[in-house]
Amino acid sequence: MWKRRMFAILLMLVAVAVGFFVYSTETAISPYAFKLGLDLKGGTHLLYEADTSSVATGDVAASMNALRDVIERRINIFGVSEPVVQVSSGSVFGANTPRLIVELPGVTDISKAVDAIGKTPLLDFRLVAPGITDEKDITGKKFDETFIATGLTGQYLERARLEFDQNSGAAEVSLSFNKDGSDLFEKITKNNVGRILAIFLDGDIKSMPVIREAITGGKAIISGGFVGQEGRVEARQLVQNLNLGALPLPIKLISTESIGATLGEQAVSSGIRAGLWSFAIIALFLILWYRLPGLVASLSLLVYVALNLAIFKLIPVTLTAAGIAAFILSIGMAVDANILIFERLREELARGRSLNDAITEGFARAWLSIRDSNLSSIITAVILYSLASTSLVKGFALVFAVGVLVSMFTAITVSRNLLRAVEFETVGRASKFFFGSGFK
Repeated sequence: MWKRRMFAILLMLVAVAVGFFVYSTETAISPYAFKLGLDLKGGTHLLYEADTSSVATGDVAASMNALRDVIERRINIFGVSEPVVQVSSGSVFGANTPRLIVELPGVTDISKAVDAIGKTPLLDFRLVAPGITDEKDITGKKFDETFIATGLTGQYLERARLEFDQNSGAAEVSLSFNKDGSDLFEKITKNNVGRILAIFLDGDIKSMPVIREAITGGKAIISGGFVGQEGRVEARQLVQNLNLGALPLPIKLISTESIGATLGEQAVSSGIRAGLWSFAIIALFLILWYRLPGLVASLSLLVYVALNLAIFKLIPVTLTAAGIAAFILSIGMAVDANILIFERLREELARGRSLNDAITEGFARAWLSIRDSNLSSIITAVILYSLASTSLVKGFALVFAVGVLVSMFTAITVSRNLLRAVEFETVGRASKFFFGSGFK
């Protein structure tokens, strides 16, 4: 009796899971709707070009990666769901120009997206050429000849803090560098005592302090231009922006594109239809060929779908067209474990074992094959995810890996319990028919 009750409970859980799936994917206003990627939901695509003229050739890659991390951190704070920020190389007259690709799902206001990134200040420390004592001496002179790059930029900034001068009460911005920045700052001040070190923000000079001695500890002060109440507000805003991430390299917006959601809606609908058709065909094959175990496998497959979708919500996974394709592909692969189990079960029944013993032995003998085959798939997914340079490939690998892991669980746990819930007490003609396979 308890087996029949367990079977009924599992059926109800499957029905609830399927209903949740339909509601959460088909209803746009559903609070449980899944997160969709840029290709399905629409959004903004921005392309920036980075100025690496002041960076050594060997340091360009590291600087671009730092730029990517800073912008990604800033965008995340603005609440954009699952942004994609990646480094690319564009060819301009035969030369490779580092570029940054920014994709913001759900953000259709291009000006808002550009504003979110463009407000990030560019922090740069440069040595002033000998003979220049203040900003008046700069007039009419070339920038590169007047200011010498030190390599100390916002890339090395760890934290900015608002402080006030004890004597004048004027606002100041205190800067703290990370370990590499501290070492570089100490080296610069030690080798250039008596010279002026200009501090730039977005190309504007904020202060030009004279280096009196070597400065250890990685601390610097920006104390120019913050006068009165407006100066305090400006300093406070500067601290906030610097903590959100100062750009290690200047960037220039070269193209924008607003991606509509029309294509995404069609892709989602097509993906759902493809998933339903694939499930129906697989279930039909299983039932016709494996009979009662095939029906059990079909129910187990529904549980597999429900668990996958629940995990997608918990991680959470942002579904792209590639991710949906991986999910549909994993539905077919999830059947492999059940087929191995059913073939082992049929062999044990042919040897004259009882149905209970055949189920136990069939699962035990099939486990090693299931483990090894799925392990190879997981290794492939891990390699794809770790080496992929695009979000589409990473999304495909992640969804595929989740599908493989869940398929192992459903095949060993759900299928076995369902089989035990419907097993016959004795091996008779009926049990041989329902637990047979093919046309035998």
